[in-house]
Amino acid sequence: MAGLDPRAHDQRLSPPELITVFKDCLRRESAQLVEWFRAGVPAAELIRARSDFMDELLGACWNRFLGPQAEQLALVAVGGYGRRELHPHSDIDILVLLDGGSAPEGRGHAGHQPALTAFFHFLWDIGLKPAQSVRTVEECIDLARDDQTVITNLTEARLIRGSAALFDALESRIGPEHLWSSHQFFEAKMAEQTARHAKYHDTAYNLEPNVKEGPGGLRDIQIIGWIIKRHYHSRNLQDLLRQGWLTEAEYTELIQAQNFLWQVRFALHVLTDRAEDRLLFEYQKELARQFGYSDPDINQAVEAFMQRYYRTVMGLERLNEMLLQLFKEVALHGDLDVLILPINENFQAVNGYVEALTPEVFRQRPLALLQIFLLLQSNTSLLGVRASTIRLIRQHLYLIDEDFRRNPEACRLFMAILRQKTGITQQLRRMNRYGVLAAYLPAFGRVVGRMQYDLFHVYTVDEHTLFVIRNLRRFALERYRDEHPLCNEIFQLIEKPELLYIAALMHDIAKGSNLDHSTLGATIAEEFCVRHGLGRHDTQLVKWLVQNHLLMSMTAQRRDISDPEVIHEFATALRDQTTLDHLYLLTVADIRATNPNLWNSWKDALLKELYLATRWAFRRGLANPLAQTEKIITVKAESRALLKRLGIADDGVERVWKTLNDEYFLRNLPEEVAWHTVAIIACPPDQLPLVLLRPVSQRGSAEIFVYAHNQDFIFAHSTAVLDQLGLTVFDAKIITTGDGYVLNSYHVLEQSGERIRDHLRQAQICAKLRECLVQPDRAPLRVQRREARQIKHFAVPTQLHFHEDPQNRYTLLELVATDRPGLLSKVGQAFRLCDVRLYNAKISTIGSRAEDIFYITDRSNRPLTSAADRRRLSETIVALVGSQ
Repeated sequence: MAGLDPRAHDQRLSPPELITVFKDCLRRESAQLVEWFRAGVPAAELIRARSDFMDELLGACWNRFLGPQAEQLALVAVGGYGRRELHPHSDIDILVLLDGGSAPEGRGHAGHQPALTAFFHFLWDIGLKPAQSVRTVEECIDLARDDQTVITNLTEARLIRGSAALFDALESRIGPEHLWSSHQFFEAKMAEQTARHAKYHDTAYNLEPNVKEGPGGLRDIQIIGWIIKRHYHSRNLQDLLRQGWLTEAEYTELIQAQNFLWQVRFALHVLTDRAEDRLLFEYQKELARQFGYSDPDINQAVEAFMQRYYRTVMGLERLNEMLLQLFKEVALHGDLDVLILPINENFQAVNGYVEALTPEVFRQRPLALLQIFLLLQSNTSLLGVRASTIRLIRQHLYLIDEDFRRNPEACRLFMAILRQKTGITQQLRRMNRYGVLAAYLPAFGRVVGRMQYDLFHVYTVDEHTLFVIRNLRRFALERYRDEHPLCNEIFQLIEKPELLYIAALMHDIAKGSNLDHSTLGATIAEEFCVRHGLGRHDTQLVKWLVQNHLLMSMTAQRRDISDPEVIHEFATALRDQTTLDHLYLLTVADIRATNPNLWNSWKDALLKELYLATRWAFRRGLANPLAQTEKIITVKAESRALLKRLGIADDGVERVWKTLNDEYFLRNLPEEVAWHTVAIIACPPDQLPLVLLRPVSQRGSAEIFVYAHNQDFIFAHSTAVLDQLGLTVFDAKIITTGDGYVLNSYHVLEQSGERIRDHLRQAQICAKLRECLVQPDRAPLRVQRREARQIKHFAVPTQLHFHEDPQNRYTLLELVATDRPGLLSKVGQAFRLCDVRLYNAKISTIGSRAEDIFYITDRSNRPLTSAADRRRLSETIVALVGSQ
């Protein structure tokens, strides 16, 4: 850096002039940092240059304000500043050491207080805002004794100015021989890392990762440094190489990863002009450009940049695990009795950890690269893999070539891993972490660290895949039965669970290929099954599951599953109960692994309803499908039985039902019909509109029921109110009676996916909705709810598609658009303006993308077949909701 302005040392400057000089110095230094960074100077050089500049600036301030006292105290850099790692907006942590023995208690502090107060005030006046503390050596020791974060900070301490003797006195008393032994410090840092990783769901592959704190981030490198430095009194990571902890290749990987993350973090600070360590969506496009990733499709460029990021942190996670395991073995437990137990001709157990018998094991017997994971599964007393053996696995990945993959014994070992009763998820994760899974399945290797730039998929493809397998495993275990009782029950019927795991492993393996990932994935799955000796029937089942893994979720969320013909069509596509069982389990596991916020009671109930209806169709026989008339008769009979138990007279029931058409009984469950009927009978005409809410329906959501005189505004106003109240609408049924009334049902949940549990909240919803319907002219149609921050980065072009209803009752309008506040209300307004009647709505939101299906007719209750009418409706919707 250029250094301080000479005027900074001019004793003649007035305080305001001095503040101006130092502010100018800081401004020039910051501008020069940015200029050099943009010119290509590595962040590794710049963060040290900034630290050196800060030493000079603080030293000048120290000498000016402390004067003769400057050598009686010590100005110490701690934390990242102590490591000489200062990004543009990093915290500047400083400690002022006092000589506690130079005066009676309290007087030493008081004697220096005016000068220190002036010093700190000046730093704040010039905009530095340091994190500061003033303590004696004894006070530092007292704090460090009970707080591992304090001892960690002191481990990084570096003298800037002042008394070297005072600083040495501190250094001499914070070693592991005095407090926080190496073992205690190691255990504390491991617990801290475990807790920190848990905050990020134990995965580095979040869509908006934290470069500093997330798993595999800079903090994981610092953990290694702190532990090694404390044990060996070393000062930098190069000591890991000199002392044999890392090979040259591993040290190079560590430093390159650290430098890359420094580049990313530095770029974030420059881009945001603040201490920002999160790779938020709004920064990813610009950073991809800065790092040289270009593609006509900017999303592809972002995905390529983020794949580099994820692969980098995955490598750091692996190095972190290996080094901490090695430290535990050598430095902490090296002097303990070693218990060695033979396992086989390749491995032994050393204090419970698997170790290769010789460094030549994998070169001489490459299949041991798979055998080790099977050993860990079959022997649950084994705790993990010795660090030296992790290193050997990484060094011998090149042996997993095409000949290896086609070796029948390798195929047998891999299938044996998938067929074990325990440890499948754990060992597949370990295989992925060590690079074995990518080497054995090259197609899987291509999706390692691959993100999808949207709000729907919150994990990388490989991480999502392993979460799917984890979910499937949980279905098999009794201790997780309460999470998904039906899934647990069905899993017990699965004869070969490994087929499910293969389908899960393959279902997204072709993501990013620019082809239909389901079709290409099915081809890859078929080749895998043939190579691994699966029979024709099993191969076809796996291939079908991969090809159709989205079929059940799409049918449940986008089709009217109350229609027997939809159920029959779905059942015909599946062909048999076995396929249904496998697809249901895979679908639930897949949705739950895509985004933790996507799964809710509505999806659970909807998929369960589709599963049970299809199972009944198979039991009835596909050659004997349920007719609509038969279903209507059944619904009416079951509804009457419920009403009889409630003591409702038949004449009242008949008075209500005679105004309802068959469509109503086809699309509502018996308990819904009974609830509606009781409500209508009990409501005098002068009390309309009637608005009721029951917090839990059979479909897992709250149901809001509206009974009112038919008016065109009801859907638009109702959805506007529900949206404004922070509710998510999943389904809307619009029934018009023969005598001019409407029965509207809305299935809703809170935006968080939770049910509406609070009674006051339920009353508020009903009151607000009724108020809107009573005074429609005063009801605002514009939703004022704030749009999610990420939405603007994932705008979806508005698309409208018209489809014919097989029964020729409606026209199906498919709307794809950005899911912005008020979307449904605007669509409702468009229907009103275009004289279109709405009968049913299936609402589905995938990240920022709304995919809604509307069942509509014209004013005369006929399908909307006119090209002119369709064009008018399309133009009106686009005008109201926007083109994207």
